[in-house]
Amino acid sequence: MTSNPLVSKLEYGTTLSDDDRARLEKLCEHTVEVSARKSIIEEGDKPDNVHLVMQGLGCRYTLLENGNRSITALLLPGDFCNLHVAILGQMDHGIATLASSRIVKIPRTTIEDLINNPRIVRALWWSTLVDEGTMRAWLVSAGRRQANRQMAHLFCELLARLEAVGLADEGKFDFPVTQEDLGDILGASTVHVNKTLKALREDGLVLFDGKRVTIPDPTRLAEFAEFDPLYLHLRKRHTQETVAPSAYLAGRA
Repeated sequence: MTSNPLVSKLEYGTTLSDDDRARLEKLCEHTVEVSARKSIIEEGDKPDNVHLVMQGLGCRYTLLENGNRSITALLLPGDFCNLHVAILGQMDHGIATLASSRIVKIPRTTIEDLINNPRIVRALWWSTLVDEGTMRAWLVSAGRRQANRQMAHLFCELLARLEAVGLADEGKFDFPVTQEDLGDILGASTVHVNKTLKALREDGLVLFDGKRVTIPDPTRLAEFAEFDPLYLHLRKRHTQETVAPSAYLAGRA
């Protein structure tokens, strides 16, 4: 697996040639460091660049009139933040970092040039469809799952997505967010988030060491959360290789 998270991710959307990989690697050469909790682009802005997360953690969010924030997506390494700005022209949500991150700013003209490559454009379509599938999964969790299962489902998803780009191993990954951030993701108060995390920890489902998360038994957590990774589409089409070594993914994907 390449160390470039974008290439690692898009390999699950299509079969890339060596030239394709080199082109994507070049796209990611120049990064800028953005500190934690900084706005990358705000709702209403007319963006000139597409943003790509290479390290760290970002989010899509909407601010309500009362100042409350709703986080509608987590942006992990390898994720485009606003791939279709050339079509939309204006942001209908904000994008910010949750942790210190390295971001690539890609001119719209560069993205438009990539669309001329059929393999890369297929991979970009795949990425967009996975984003939509993830949004649907979040809506189902928010509307129908109890808080502890909703939280467990989120941790299963994070493990799968981070394994896909080589940033999780043996059920362990970094997740540098606050309980307030988790509340904004799950639509819950900080007090309720604290109680939910405590329950998962006491049940031995999810363990925490600072900002490091450990899932001792991914299969058990997936069964508890009713997690099915189908919506992430993490199976390479040309090899049928499952993305992650986790037993629960191998059995369910």
